[in-house]
Amino acid sequence: MTQPIRSLVGAAALLASTALPGLAQDQVISWIYCGDTLDPVHIKYIAEWEAANEGWKVEPELVGWAQCQDKATTLAAAGSPPALAYVGSRTLKEFSANGLVVEIPMTDEEKAAYYPGIVETVTSDGTQWGVPIAFSTKALYWNKDLFEQAGLDPDVPPKTWAEELEMAKTITEKTGIPGFGLSAKTFDNTMHQFLHWVYTNNGQIIDADGNIVMNSPEVLAALEGYKSMVPVSEEGPTAYEQNEVRAIWLDGKVAMIQAAVGAAFRADEAGMNYGVAPLPLGPSAQGPGTLLITDSLAVFADSGVEEKAIEFAKYITSPEVQEQYENSGLAGLTPLRPSAAVDKMVAEKPYWQPFIEGIEFGGPEPLFTDYKGFQNAMIAMVQSVVTGDAEPQAALDKASAEIEEYK
Repeated sequence: MTQPIRSLVGAAALLASTALPGLAQDQVISWIYCGDTLDPVHIKYIAEWEAANEGWKVEPELVGWAQCQDKATTLAAAGSPPALAYVGSRTLKEFSANGLVVEIPMTDEEKAAYYPGIVETVTSDGTQWGVPIAFSTKALYWNKDLFEQAGLDPDVPPKTWAEELEMAKTITEKTGIPGFGLSAKTFDNTMHQFLHWVYTNNGQIIDADGNIVMNSPEVLAALEGYKSMVPVSEEGPTAYEQNEVRAIWLDGKVAMIQAAVGAAFRADEAGMNYGVAPLPLGPSAQGPGTLLITDSLAVFADSGVEEKAIEFAKYITSPEVQEQYENSGLAGLTPLRPSAAVDKMVAEKPYWQPFIEGIEFGGPEPLFTDYKGFQNAMIAMVQSVVTGDAEPQAALDKASAEIEEYK
């Protein structure tokens, strides 16, 4: 069946690059690299890999974050693929369904080196389609000063959804400041924020066999929990995405948010009195959870250098290299693998611990062949409940049926 990605082919010719045969001395691994600059760690290890692989050259092409994935997709759909591209792992099933990427063989040892659940973020139908290169988890942040003003113990955060709601109500009533920052804008991270509630209540969206299983008591409770925060959140949550919620938290205008570790860096810079804890748990939780989001290196089909590109992708994300990359100043990267260096990092900066604790019972961004269709259905579901246009069960029924066509 032809997938939505094929609609990009018509525009692809505008971006496709050409090459003159016979002029290059080296075989080239082209790499669509997201961002404005090459990370110094990658510069160093590209050079080392080239030195160890005579006759091969890695050529990164810098593309801004907003256009990066679209360019890789467009070139691949047009038949002029890069060898390698940095992509959101959420797109891997769509790429693989269209034959645009190749399988990434992983040994049991390679899989076991990652934290639990990470390999699942690049897995569809039991096959790995990408090599994780960046990882994000979330935790709960609270403003200790606002807790104290409301008469709450500033050193005791909520551990359950019920406690979170009760504390948010107390703060709202006693200080006039919203107790919780809620994301419900038409933006991808509205779905992400909701999935944190799903994965802190032992819920699932799609199972290992590809069945949609979201119409469950666990996911319904998550949607009801999300709705319960509306009266104690900032006014008009449909106008806020997670970075905007983070901004008002940093200004002391909401008491609690769910955010990545980058919020801690900014709070330290601002001199805030704050704490970080695992995400509060729902009634069906088995343990601390979070949404596991990865970006990956995808190896594209028909580049002619697939095997060597896989070798390089594994090298540039190997433990030694990745550890340095994660600590090279890129705010917000949770480590992909446990290590002595991670233990040291947590000991030096304890706010890292909740981001790692949530991994064991966390869940992946679900992989769909039409990811944007899935994402839009999930956002519409959340928004309809937040605005009161639909009751949680009716919204869940509708979204669950709709996303069947996107899997």
